Amino acid sequence: MNVTVDGESLATRAAAELEEASAQEIIEWAADTFGDRLCMTSSMADALMVDLVSKVVPGIDVIFLDTGYHFAETIGTRDAVEAVYPINLINVEPRRTVAEQDRDLGPRLHGRNPNICCYLRKVEPLQRALEPYDAWLSGLRRDEAVTRRDIGVVQWDARRQMVKVNPIARWTQADVDAYMAEHGVMVNPLQYDGYPSIGCAPCTRRVEAGADPRSGRWAGTGKTECGIHL
Repeated sequence: MNVTVDGESLATRAAAELEEASAQEIIEWAADTFGDRLCMTSSMADALMVDLVSKVVPGIDVIFLDTGYHFAETIGTRDAVEAVYPINLINVEPRRTVAEQDRDLGPRLHGRNPNICCYLRKVEPLQRALEPYDAWLSGLRRDEAVTRRDIGVVQWDARRQMVKVNPIARWTQADVDAYMAEHGVMVNPLQYDGYPSIGCAPCTRRVEAGADPRSGRWAGTGKTECGIHL
């Protein structure tokens, strides 16, 4: 299949046909449609998507963006997930190390211009990492943020010219909690320490109980997304 030519219509049709499908059925459709040209991404806030997907597609390529700014707990979760689940972890790094970025663009770019920092350390590396694939699986959910309310279970990623599959788009936090408890899914320990949404350490703060789970991301900047999913 020529995904560039047919992908948008394929995604539109699949989004309608799979809207009421289970996460497993959506993953099965993606695996059947794209074969080894399918991958997934994980931020290692937990292993829910890894658990779901690896049961359907054992050995799947899992892309982790190693920004150089992660909490130690996130790196530890990444290593544990790689050891426990039947996946092929692909650790993707930015073109510059943190030290090289500080040298070339000045220290604490994340504080002065978080949009550029996110682009250099997340968006551009992911763009490179996704080039070998025709489709990718993400763990986006509609209830996570206003910016995500309209996501489809299948979408056309026009910027990357590929299909994006969101198997748990319709899940609520209650659905997530129930699955995690039933299947004993691995969780980043920071989630038990006031970090319900985990990004890079310099730009992530603890959140008070009952507050918007993503309010600790880029707190005080007005920024709500790193740019990967926009």
